[in-house]
Amino acid sequence: MVQLTRIYTRGGDQGRTSLGDGTRVAKHALRVEAYGNVDEANATIGLARLHAEGDHDAMLARIQNDLFDLGADLCRPDDGGAARLRVSDAQVDRLEAEIDRLNAALQPLQSFVLPGGSALSACLHLARTVVRRAERGVVALAEQEAVNPAVVRYLNRLSDHLFVLARAANDDGAGDVLWVPGANR
Repeated sequence: MVQLTRIYTRGGDQGRTSLGDGTRVAKHALRVEAYGNVDEANATIGLARLHAEGDHDAMLARIQNDLFDLGADLCRPDDGGAARLRVSDAQVDRLEAEIDRLNAALQPLQSFVLPGGSALSACLHLARTVVRRAERGVVALAEQEAVNPAVVRYLNRLSDHLFVLARAANDDGAGDVLWVPGANR
């Protein structure tokens, strides 16, 4: 377990930070940007949880924990050996199973969905867009450095999960706000 007794270290005062293996890099390095975006996504999910109950809250709690695992995975540029915490395909599979279960109860889409509806749905749409940005950052990092491929799969599935969960939070799609192309011309 992690124990944090001192919050500030002054180590980043010159614009550099330490990765999980102790390597010092610029705070704007792609890897730091990638796990920073994941942290921001996690925070937006925390906001969504203020409006979630029951199974939806439990799903989001698991996802928040997974995102910490994902950040730990991203913060080490080396393979880290067998003991390294890694995002796994089982975590991706769980997201897919939850998506399928949630989607089965939804009304079929006849148009694109505008972010909104219930407070939970609006927060989940915001989280979805932040997850998409995190995914783009991880893909950019993966073009330059080694990244666990399950990380990209997890983020890709997570944005889908949040979309479907947002629809479920809108009375299983009945309360979705639909795009009407050219409505305001």
